[in-house]
Amino acid sequence: MTADLFSQQPYQPLAARMRPQTLDGFYGQQHLIGPGKPLREAIKNETLHSMIFWGPPGVGKTTLARIIAASADAHFESISAVLSGVKEIRAAIAKAEEQRDLRGRKTILFVDEVHRFNKSQQDAFLPYVEDGTVVFVGATTENPSFELNNALLSRCRVYVLKSLDTDQVKALIQQTLANSETGLGQQQLQLDKAALDLLANAADGDARRALNLLEIANDLATEQGDQSIIDSAVLEQVLVGDTRRFDKGGEYFYDQISALHKSVRGSSPDASLYWLCRMLDGGCDPIYIARRVVRIATEDIGNADPRALELALNAWSVQERLGSPEGELALAQAVTYCAVAAKSNAVYGAFKAAMADVQSLPSYEVPMHLRNAPTKLMKELEYGKDYRYAHNEQEAYAAGENYLPEDLADKQYYFPTDNGLEKQIGAKLAHLHSLDKQNKEQQ
Repeated sequence: MTADLFSQQPYQPLAARMRPQTLDGFYGQQHLIGPGKPLREAIKNETLHSMIFWGPPGVGKTTLARIIAASADAHFESISAVLSGVKEIRAAIAKAEEQRDLRGRKTILFVDEVHRFNKSQQDAFLPYVEDGTVVFVGATTENPSFELNNALLSRCRVYVLKSLDTDQVKALIQQTLANSETGLGQQQLQLDKAALDLLANAADGDARRALNLLEIANDLATEQGDQSIIDSAVLEQVLVGDTRRFDKGGEYFYDQISALHKSVRGSSPDASLYWLCRMLDGGCDPIYIARRVVRIATEDIGNADPRALELALNAWSVQERLGSPEGELALAQAVTYCAVAAKSNAVYGAFKAAMADVQSLPSYEVPMHLRNAPTKLMKELEYGKDYRYAHNEQEAYAAGENYLPEDLADKQYYFPTDNGLEKQIGAKLAHLHSLDKQNKEQQ
């Protein structure tokens, strides 16, 4: 019995067993490895070059690197930036040098989660990429432009990998169910259409996730005669508490909050609700969303509809006081209101223009007539002299009075739009400017 145990193959997860060995068995990424595409041609012709695979989890970054190494009969050396340090980097380089010097083989050095390495660790690869000791292949879920050193990035070609679509995930699942060698074909496992749809949707474009969920579902399958049945009831047990892909602070986070902001700015309440729900479903902190909705209300709506800011602040307050689900519903109300509200970025533009002047121009003194004069000395120094109290003027407006430093007397930062309330604000300012003009003509 002991001998039988030792003769058995070690356990491998289903996703690892189903890893394709060639491009023909690879699902997705046809924009990179389809017929005639540059990466496929490079693999076919064994013209290896250093590269970065950028894409979400479970789309084949590691698998593609392994296929490239096998196609070129190159040694494959893999390290993870999560678990490795300088010691592991040196050991990998030493093995690559041994393969080159003793066997004349190239080495694919695959670095998973390469964005986790700091600058000095990333720099450690440069000499060996330069002299051809290794063909560097890095995998990252984060934007390489933000996470990788320019020196390393400039020596690599970046390939963007995409999530698998639902049909591709379904095809992968069905192939796994039929495969008797490395899949589940020997188990006579049946998956009905509703369960297949549910599993494919839950995978969210991630092949590894799809197979991991399928493997768990297989353990819970209902026995019916010689067959095992995975139906929707089984999958619902597997998916309890499961959340969609959402990286708090990573690429998905910024993409989705950007989509929410732009959907509101674009006056699409339906898209705004969709992205709000995507973020909430993925575990985003609702308070963070509340802060962003306040920003949207000021940046993209402003004085065109001042009620938007009030509603956004109220939604924030409800979220803090009541939590879920009342707070989330309040956020939905604020988001949809902001989406359909009149839009103006005039205040945002005015603020940026004024701040730019403040930061670039001299620190002008406050004009004498605007200065406070609480003491006798200040009055003797003519602080506040000739100030005109607006409430004592006709229409409560001191026509011709200047409130800016003298060198900026005619500067205008705020240009109201014709949208919403700002149309009325613009009309009022135009009237006041006409009074200023009349005052100057009378002087």
